[in-house]
Amino acid sequence: MTAGETGRGLLELTRPVNVIAASVLPFIGAFVAGGVVDQPVRVATAVAATALAVGAGNAINDYFDREIDRINQPDRPIPRGAVSPRGALAFSLVCFGAAVVLAVTLPPAALAIAGINLVALVAYTEVFKGLPGVGNALVAYLVGSSFLFGAAAVGDMAPAAVLFLLSAITTLTREIIKDVEDVEGDREEGLNTLPIAIGERRALYVATGLLAIGAAASPLPYVLLEDFGVAYLVVVGPAVAVMCYAAYESFSDPTAGQGHLKYGMFLAALAFIVGRAAAMPTVF
Repeated sequence: MTAGETGRGLLELTRPVNVIAASVLPFIGAFVAGGVVDQPVRVATAVAATALAVGAGNAINDYFDREIDRINQPDRPIPRGAVSPRGALAFSLVCFGAAVVLAVTLPPAALAIAGINLVALVAYTEVFKGLPGVGNALVAYLVGSSFLFGAAAVGDMAPAAVLFLLSAITTLTREIIKDVEDVEGDREEGLNTLPIAIGERRALYVATGLLAIGAAASPLPYVLLEDFGVAYLVVVGPAVAVMCYAAYESFSDPTAGQGHLKYGMFLAALAFIVGRAAAMPTVF
């Protein structure tokens, strides 16, 4: 295996698209909290720490999942031999260390969130992933807390609290659908995920019910937060429609359903940016 192939394998371990998507979340949290312009260094630090932590978490997840990935994802770097298990573990630890170095420069609340999340990322695959619903809930918390982390980095988590709750609900929905997609490999590995514990169709009904709660609660930022304009509702409406369709689609095609749900989640995140930006005073 050449150095170039190993380098590409290490990059793939981080799942760059997921890293970029995750890095946007603390930026949105800071933006909603009104700190992007006033405290750009803290925002940049929070974004970089998130990127490193997520990349490290994905790498260590592949390290622990290397056997199950031989069934579910044989083209990933470790199963195909691009990166050794030991190399993946060392790479993950370096990224975690860099994330910690950045996080300690942030306010105490942000540092506390970072500490909890780093522990959760390490423990997820080995401890929580195989527990029905628990691993899904942990991932949902991690995604939602990224918004809180960005807001805490600039000093005020309150404006991002509703965003945290809504994103956690939609992420939990997607994680359950993903487990339905991965039932074959998870059963082979002996994991007891929610679809295995209660059945695939029942798990999809649980996911759909959660999404319905999130859809019903989606107007809350406009209702509860003074800094959100009607533009939020204009954008979040199509996002909810896409996610509801994705939940329906998952009953016949879980792979397509969870993919479309991701698009709906990105559109919902955009709604928070548009809603907050539209409510900002214009200075001429």
